[in-house]
Amino acid sequence: MQCAICGTRRPRRFCPGVRGDICPICCGTEREVSVACPLDCEFLREARKHDRPPSLEGVELPNRDVEITEKLLREHEPLLTFIGAAILRTALDTPGATDFDVREALECLIRTYRTLQSGVYYESRPSNPLAGAVYGAVQSAAEEFRTEESKSLGMTRTRDADVFGLLVFLQHFELDRNNGRKRSRAFLDALRAFYESAAPPPGSGSSLVLP
Repeated sequence: MQCAICGTRRPRRFCPGVRGDICPICCGTEREVSVACPLDCEFLREARKHDRPPSLEGVELPNRDVEITEKLLREHEPLLTFIGAAILRTALDTPGATDFDVREALECLIRTYRTLQSGVYYESRPSNPLAGAVYGAVQSAAEEFRTEESKSLGMTRTRDADVFGLLVFLQHFELDRNNGRKRSRAFLDALRAFYESAAPPPGSGSSLVLP
């Protein structure tokens, strides 16, 4: 029997991504590169513990002019959690979607909300349909949140500037967690881990924070 990927080495483990037995070398080199790994794969989950995303040292983060404060994250934690859930749910429900599609969606959303800050609205919807699905889900989530807020409070306290700031925060979070592999879903895995964990107590601040 030979590895289902390289066809030369002896297989040692079953790969749910290719539905066949593969060798450890191909598992390490092709994981989230040529293979779309299920997030519950035991070998992927073990590899996550040793993931080293590309260093951001010396890299100019986008939208550094936007100040992301603890106050913003604390006061708008419910909205941040709601938007993050929309991103995760939509990406996992969209076949083929990766961290890079989420990155593109966030870039376009930020450009759209930046125009609102200038008073001239221009929608920068992605041409990539995978990113477009995430883009639309976030827009719908923000609108739904405001609708529910209005029903509960008789008004909405969420400003476009607040959504804008949270989107920039999520953009930086994605850049920090993306492992650089072509089919990386490390950022989505980080979101999933957050939602699977116990919710933080009120007033403790969001757990969606960078290290």
